[in-house]
Amino acid sequence: MRILYSLVAVLLLVTIPFIGILGLGLDYVFGVVLPYLAVVVFLVGMVYRVVKWGRAPVPFHVPTVAGQQKSLPWIKSSSTESPTSTLGVIGRMALEVLFFRSLFRHDRVDLEKPRQLTYRAKRFLWLGGLAFHWSLLTILFRHSRFFLEPVPGVVTFVREVDGILQQPWPLLYITDFVIVAALTYLFLRRVIYPRTRYISLFADYFAVLLIFGIVLSGILMRLVFKTDLVAVKEMAMSVVTFGPTVPEGIGPAFYVHLFLVCTLLVYFPFSKLVHMAGVLMSPTRNLKNDSRAHRHVNPWNRPVPVHTYEEWENEFREVIAKAGLPLEKE
Repeated sequence: MRILYSLVAVLLLVTIPFIGILGLGLDYVFGVVLPYLAVVVFLVGMVYRVVKWGRAPVPFHVPTVAGQQKSLPWIKSSSTESPTSTLGVIGRMALEVLFFRSLFRHDRVDLEKPRQLTYRAKRFLWLGGLAFHWSLLTILFRHSRFFLEPVPGVVTFVREVDGILQQPWPLLYITDFVIVAALTYLFLRRVIYPRTRYISLFADYFAVLLIFGIVLSGILMRLVFKTDLVAVKEMAMSVVTFGPTVPEGIGPAFYVHLFLVCTLLVYFPFSKLVHMAGVLMSPTRNLKNDSRAHRHVNPWNRPVPVHTYEEWENEFREVIAKAGLPLEKE
């Protein structure tokens, strides 16, 4: 039912632009007002989440590491898996953000026999996540040509490399195949595996299906529902330069794609997708593991009366001596 509800929600979102454009003629609302509103909500929401995380107190030194900490000179330490310097933390964060290092080490644990655990590497999850994020980044980078004039050479180069398969398959990009395959795998993984399906919520399916809708609408807009890209760029440039205009003849397919993107922007700061910024704010990732070189004291520790061992021994000295127990101070 959670899958069905999320699918129905995305289909309803698809129908809204059709009704607004074809039935009510709200081209300006869907082409200008909603994008502005979505960007404002996205930026304000992301700033709010980051500031809230930044103000959260971290009284304990809690880095999560997977390597030997720096200690004695003859013991080899891991500068990236257990960093003790700022440079090491930067390298570790770069591996985490760009290559999902911790997900690469993710293993599946099964209890096959009584009291016998079996560990299996889950590289397909890492590969699917990596393929999805990198293809999405490439697509966003390609789309920057609609908001820039003149278009930078690096954007044109990436677009040409991504479209190297357009000779046998016109209008198709490499990232089209990759992101569809990655999203299909990530969705089916939640549906097929019982344990993953058990912990999956409506929000998990909705996010995947919403991004799936954005991708499919973009592909269909090139292959089936032809869209005037010159008019699209004209509208995009007018919105960016705060002189919004809505050219005629763009077509409802583009507004479906744009409305789904606006929905994602509004939904982003209030969903699990905000981990894009959260990974950088996580104290388990951005702290140095130098507890052997420096003592980290909780600044909130209030002075409390303590009863030392010496005081305890003086208090019960006669009892301890009669019992024949050793005393540190005779």
